[in-house]
Amino acid sequence: MKLLLIRHAAAIPRGTPGVPDDERPLTPDGKAKFRVAARGLARVTRRPDLLLTSPLPRARATAEIAARAFANIAPTIEPALARSSVDGIVAALKIHPPDARIALVGHEPLLGALLARLLGAAQGERFAFEKGGAALVDLPDGPAADGRLRWFLKPRILRTLAGPPRITAPRAEPPTVAERRDG
Repeated sequence: MKLLLIRHAAAIPRGTPGVPDDERPLTPDGKAKFRVAARGLARVTRRPDLLLTSPLPRARATAEIAARAFANIAPTIEPALARSSVDGIVAALKIHPPDARIALVGHEPLLGALLARLLGAAQGERFAFEKGGAALVDLPDGPAADGRLRWFLKPRILRTLAGPPRITAPRAEPPTVAERRDG
């Protein structure tokens, strides 16, 4: 099993008046930066067979951006990624084929604790994911056995790996009236 762990992109701050923590959306800047980071992800790893996401809005929005970058994959809600434990996530992963490539979009500190567990670290150890950061773990014997860390990247590195911004060539002719109306 190959497991791609992705922390959700930047969301509005915890404690924002009128916004419960479970409902915090991504910020416009968080979305924009993760769109670029997701292109970097798609360049450094193969498309996952399955994209699992926490049901919380900030993770779902991040998963949708990643899904567009990987193309032809739809995010699937996995409740264990929101309020569960590392054991709960490992149990959810065990139902998938051992040769699957799975991406998980979730939250800290749970993702960091999961990564530590997958690498055989001591109980209570964890890796700190930045918002929009990702790690790839090779689990040749499945999620119950120790794996190997392939890479652990900060979001700015993923954005660098995306390459230069896409620039479209100018149109040779101005848009028609119908195109302007539809645009």
